[in-house]
Amino acid sequence: MSSQLPLQQDKQERPGFLARLAMGRPLLADGAMGTMFYTRGIFINRCYDELNLSEPQLVRELHEEYLLAGAEVIETNTFGANAARLKRFDLQGKVAEINAAGVQLARAAADGVREKHAHDALVAGSIGPIGAPRDSIAVADIQAIYVEQTTALAAAGVDLFIIETATGLDETLAAVRAARSAAPGLPVVAMITVNDSGSMADGTTPEQAVTALEGAGADVVGCNCSDGPNLVLQTIERMHAATRLPLAAMPNAGVPNCVDGRSIYLSSPEYLGSFARKASRLGAVLIGGCCGTTPAHIKAMRSSLRAVQAQAEGLQSASTTAAVPSVEPPPLAERSRLGARITSGEFVAMVEIVPPRGFDCSRELAGARRLRDLGVHAINVPDSPRASARMSAGSLCVQIERDLGPGGGVETVLHFTCRDRNLLGIQSDLLGAASLGLRNILCLTGDPPKMGSYPDATAVFDVDAVGLTRIVRDLNHGLDLGRQPIGQSPGFVLACAANPGVPDLDAEVRRFAAKVEAGAEFAITQPVFDLELLEIFLRRIEPFRIPVVAGIWPLTSVKNALFMRNDLKVRMPDEIVDRMGRQSTPEGSREEGVRIAQEMLREARGSVQGVQVSAPFGRYELAAEVMAEVLPQVGVGAREERIGEHV
Repeated sequence: MSSQLPLQQDKQERPGFLARLAMGRPLLADGAMGTMFYTRGIFINRCYDELNLSEPQLVRELHEEYLLAGAEVIETNTFGANAARLKRFDLQGKVAEINAAGVQLARAAADGVREKHAHDALVAGSIGPIGAPRDSIAVADIQAIYVEQTTALAAAGVDLFIIETATGLDETLAAVRAARSAAPGLPVVAMITVNDSGSMADGTTPEQAVTALEGAGADVVGCNCSDGPNLVLQTIERMHAATRLPLAAMPNAGVPNCVDGRSIYLSSPEYLGSFARKASRLGAVLIGGCCGTTPAHIKAMRSSLRAVQAQAEGLQSASTTAAVPSVEPPPLAERSRLGARITSGEFVAMVEIVPPRGFDCSRELAGARRLRDLGVHAINVPDSPRASARMSAGSLCVQIERDLGPGGGVETVLHFTCRDRNLLGIQSDLLGAASLGLRNILCLTGDPPKMGSYPDATAVFDVDAVGLTRIVRDLNHGLDLGRQPIGQSPGFVLACAANPGVPDLDAEVRRFAAKVEAGAEFAITQPVFDLELLEIFLRRIEPFRIPVVAGIWPLTSVKNALFMRNDLKVRMPDEIVDRMGRQSTPEGSREEGVRIAQEMLREARGSVQGVQVSAPFGRYELAAEVMAEVLPQVGVGAREERIGEHV
């Protein structure tokens, strides 16, 4: 008994559901239980709720998986544990037993994870539809069925009720009233599900539903399941306009496909992570998953919500936090030679060198020396692009700058991503880079691991590029993550990325504005092949314009052009594809790719303050030849040298 007392006392002292919502950040719920049972070999002809009695260890393990993925609210395995649904399995007499067991298993999992990992989660009693045709049972009988279930859940000790996947308004209202009757003090979340027309199965609109549910006493309203994330986002946006109640959003992982007799949900964890970010920005305060979602999806959603929260806290601290001791960073022109060139308005020339897959970087160092001799101002070093496993970008940057010697004439720009580092690692690595003399930082979110050759690798994404930019800015002012003084400024030159060719240009412009507000001092674009798109983007960012360096990629073949169009989703005009397709030899293709890149540079030069030319397949002289007009050291022999060195 004495070992249980601290847990009971602590439970009383911990903030409840509504108190946590009042703290101003979204709570993350768990994902599907049925999907997970199915993956463990338990087929749909079983009563999943009865597993609380026959497979308690499995149920608890699944709860623990969601908790370790980051869930802050876990639902009991009682979605169908009402008398009407249990009657199908001749279990209608075990409503109280099954619901009580469901609560005990969820509570044991939550308490165990809290003790071991200091992760404090709430237990929600899951309440689904009764599963009977609406005209086959009276409303009073429906409410009695729900009273039986909610009474059992409340007696077993849930922290709140979640009424979910509601298809008819009358039944949903009966569930809310039953929950209020069984436990007046417990919060009630009520979520409807909608069809592709945007309404419940009985024709009730989201606006009508939230008005009625608010009147019945729901504390939180929202949408779950439905036909995937996009429809749920549309629904909560409509709800937001019709109610002041907090909103919940828990979609399934898209419409399932039947593969070899099994229902397969195709929405990736990254896609659900993107959903979580969008739902939060629409005002959702309880976000989770439904059918098809797994701990991997919840983990991705956790990372996205952390990034959103870090940005929000950064903005809030900038406007409300009391003044703390800080320092002024040196003027941009004094932080690095690249900073001086940008400040003076000089047209800067950069080339990208990708780190090797192994640890021998002699080829990359030789390329950097040759580019330096040709007059290139800076070498950009990507951080495991496309989620590939390569030598660390910071290591190659340090070796390049040391190999060229002090005042060697060329600097590096370190690409720094959020994919592989939590907040502590971000700060540590940035301070380490400063101590090693690296000054130019390009802040990037980073490609998700699913893009690379190691899709089982996990991603962190505590913040995104905007949050990272703000962190670097604060370090420049001598403040750490907690806005505590760290001493002198590291003097970083802070760059951000931009993509003029994205389909949603409005969102890209808003994001670019956020990066500038966060502290970005110049920008580097993704490779540009459509100059009209670049000009449109430059006009759109004019109110918050910072120096822009245009990305240029010399194509090597028509296959390369099609790969960039189809796989990398780069806007590639048909004219360029046709030009590359007319070349009959590899050398002819490379020469045409150089001509196209030179045309891009020539036409863009008057609108931007520099170019970053990629070196496809390590062809550094190819990149230098593209920049012949802006690199005085590139003479008539450059083409012959390139062919002799790389072909």
